[in-house]
Amino acid sequence: MDTKVSRNKVPRIFDRARLRRNRARRAAALAQYDFLLRRAADDLAGRIAVQNRHFETALCLGASGGVLREALNAQGGGRIATLIEADISANLVPSGGLVLDEEALPIKPQSLDLVVAAWGLHHVNDLPGALVQIRRALKPDGLFLAALPGGATLAPLRAAFLDAEAALMGGAQPHIHPFADLQDLAALMQRAGFALPVADSDMVAVRYQNPYRLLDDLRGMGEANILTTRPRRALRRDVLTRALAQFAATTQQAGKAVAEFELCYLAGWAPHDSHNKPHQEGQPITRFDESALPEADT
Repeated sequence: MDTKVSRNKVPRIFDRARLRRNRARRAAALAQYDFLLRRAADDLAGRIAVQNRHFETALCLGASGGVLREALNAQGGGRIATLIEADISANLVPSGGLVLDEEALPIKPQSLDLVVAAWGLHHVNDLPGALVQIRRALKPDGLFLAALPGGATLAPLRAAFLDAEAALMGGAQPHIHPFADLQDLAALMQRAGFALPVADSDMVAVRYQNPYRLLDDLRGMGEANILTTRPRRALRRDVLTRALAQFAATTQQAGKAVAEFELCYLAGWAPHDSHNKPHQEGQPITRFDESALPEADT
């Protein structure tokens, strides 16, 4: 499968212009589908709350209408003096925020105390480069936090689409985005020059009485297919029916299809002389939790 390559030799896996359009199109109704974003924002806010420090200037990437600010306020706030909210889609930038692309941050070096990527790094073509840009934007001893889907996300659904197309059409094209593994994300944090990097993840399960609702949720989140290699033709109905039937059969629990999302969390500091090296730098941890999300019963 061919992947477009830009002039700087970074493979262009994702169509960022299409991402911007998808997010703009779904912005008005995002609150109906943002359960994963809010889950991630709540966790990130909790990680900020336990820091024994004050952050004068913070940047939130992937603002998604302000989910991180809402989560911070719900947990008491107070750690951040100025929070700058940014998103690739103008429709999802709160008042006073910035429209920017995570692949080209217009941020002065060593100007921020905290950067939080609340959502969106999984759509970046050059993730190592984006992490380096973020680290450079931080003041020494500045903190970076991120949440993004990991490699185990929707694995049975990915397999079901591949199997259905191979069986009915003699070949298959990608319908589910590739996601980085937790171990790879931990290594990228170290490669980008972050001190004391940590990567951990939660497996979040959502149950669906009707698996078609899962596809509705993904579209509602603005997570429709933006691969540069995506099929240009509409998905055949028989392929869709077969894929969802396989997905439901292989994930069924108590009569419902179960979609699992791996939410990966990254943390690291801009290097500073005060840092002590941990015993297991970048050690990945995985947890499982299905209790915090409601079931999708329709």
